[in-house]
Amino acid sequence: MFRSRTRARSRVLALGAALLFIVTGITYTAAADPAGGVAAAAWNSDWAASSAAAAPARVTSSGAENADTAAARAFDSNGATRWSSNFADNAWIAIDLGQTLRITEVRLAWEAAYGRRYALEVSSDGQNWRSFFTENAGTGGTLTARTYPQEVTGRYVRMRGIERATPWGYSLFSFEVYGGVTAPASTTTTNLALNHPAYGDIHQDAAHSPAYVTDGGIPANLRDDISRWASDWNANRWVGVDLGATSRITSVDLYWQAAYAVDYRIQVSDDNRNWRTVWQPSASQVAARRANIQGPGEAAGIRDTITLSTPANARYIRMLGVERRSFYNPAPYTAQFGYSLYEFQVWGTGGNGNVQYAPLPAESNGTYRTTFTEDFNGTSLDRGKWRVVTTGSTMGSVNGESQAYVDSPQNIQVADGTLRLRANHCVRCTTAPNGQVYDFSSGRIDTNTKYDFTYGRVSARIKMPVGDGFWPAFWMLGSNVDDPNVSWPASGETDIMENIGYANWTSAAVHGPGYSADGNIGASQTFPAGQSVDQWHTYSVEWTPTAQRFYVDDRLVYELLRQKVEATRGQWVFDHNQYVILNLALGGAYPAGYNQVTSPYWGLPQSSVDRVRAGGVQLEVDWVRVEQKS
Repeated sequence: MFRSRTRARSRVLALGAALLFIVTGITYTAAADPAGGVAAAAWNSDWAASSAAAAPARVTSSGAENADTAAARAFDSNGATRWSSNFADNAWIAIDLGQTLRITEVRLAWEAAYGRRYALEVSSDGQNWRSFFTENAGTGGTLTARTYPQEVTGRYVRMRGIERATPWGYSLFSFEVYGGVTAPASTTTTNLALNHPAYGDIHQDAAHSPAYVTDGGIPANLRDDISRWASDWNANRWVGVDLGATSRITSVDLYWQAAYAVDYRIQVSDDNRNWRTVWQPSASQVAARRANIQGPGEAAGIRDTITLSTPANARYIRMLGVERRSFYNPAPYTAQFGYSLYEFQVWGTGGNGNVQYAPLPAESNGTYRTTFTEDFNGTSLDRGKWRVVTTGSTMGSVNGESQAYVDSPQNIQVADGTLRLRANHCVRCTTAPNGQVYDFSSGRIDTNTKYDFTYGRVSARIKMPVGDGFWPAFWMLGSNVDDPNVSWPASGETDIMENIGYANWTSAAVHGPGYSADGNIGASQTFPAGQSVDQWHTYSVEWTPTAQRFYVDDRLVYELLRQKVEATRGQWVFDHNQYVILNLALGGAYPAGYNQVTSPYWGLPQSSVDRVRAGGVQLEVDWVRVEQKS
């Protein structure tokens, strides 16, 4: 039951001519300096190919199908040649990079014989390996696995097969490795941030994470969609760098893409929690930037060079956005995107080249115990456990659905040991508190403010109606969804079970920054022969710090890994409280995408309208349970 928010404007800006002007205290220019050009040559290099060319013996593998498909073929920068392994599930291929790097990306280009399951691993000695990416449902093609926010530092990288997708071996056209050498401590003025850990609050997707602001990547035209951090569409966003140790900071260079900050703060911290402002633009500087409104096809990036009036001593430094740039896109309204920054250079002395990203959360331990249970054994809804959601008050209309959620015994009933969320039809009979009039009413309840929790096994026994456009769902939302500095999809959404009226299948999905609405991550499951959604089934998710696993009748139907989400799609936002939701929607975007119905209601054909009018269209729930480890 995703909360769709259609965005007609593309997040990728088509940037045009360069912009050049001077304001006291900041220099704006569209040209990278010579030092930036040198850095740019390194950040975009395939270290694996360079290392293999310098010393072919650095390439090793478990074996090859024949001499023409030797391991070196995966590193020869020739897209027509390939490595093909020996025919074993545990076959592997490795590269010695020749030096220790902070690795930011690994790219694999598979031939038809690809891996269904495999791991990417890093090592400092070529003997002891640590996994930083696991593929559990490979489909071949080209994969880019980004490492942020993991600490992936080492000299050796390998692909270790777990399960082949074909009877043949594993076959790779190319195996590329990108990254750089972390700036060490320095007694002379240098860019202390280069290849250091970078952090932020909410970024657009995996291809635009904070890691790109310290990789040295600065396109000469300051307009290409490469090597940049991009926030979501919120003014209150930040990106910062860990210099590794207390440093004497004298100046900062910010290389912006066209979506730059009109107003922002440069702040420093000793502990990454308590921040003090060391620079901010003047009112006249903000006014000049605010006045520069251009269409995305004309706008260009800029460079801010900031010299601190007094050097700052700190370990952490960040850019805190206050106001985003505006774009005329198109007339007559002004559009704003997020912030977009190519590089965050921090000039000074000190630092520490051994700094690392913080470790990711480990898997949960302990034994499951029930922390929330609802058997619906009374004669009315227990409002100590459940909040009734109403359209026009608790929430607005979403997804193009036709119903209003109302607090009425006609729509929300508890009887005979079950909850029944019932749909009703009466033309223009339901007026929401906001004055909007609806032809349908239905029920929606949740545990928000009653029971919010982090991690656990969440289950419900459910029976659903069959009919095009009926959209029952059992799902969870992040409890911070109503915080304007978070909102959806940054709050996270877990769809444990959705059905859009088809008898033989249901779906499960998650939504977050970089994977929301129609771009969600999920899968559908088909019932065994003789089973249907209008029979009783148990739907559940096991939510842990490292994964979400979805089940139907205790049968695993989909496994979502945190490593894979953050490496390929976007930020993992499932490490804070969520709450449980049950609802019955009618029509809207998801059903219409399948049944292609546009009248009499979007996604809801006349036959289903007649079913609702006749009565009996309802979502039935036998019980809901949350179990957590202790």
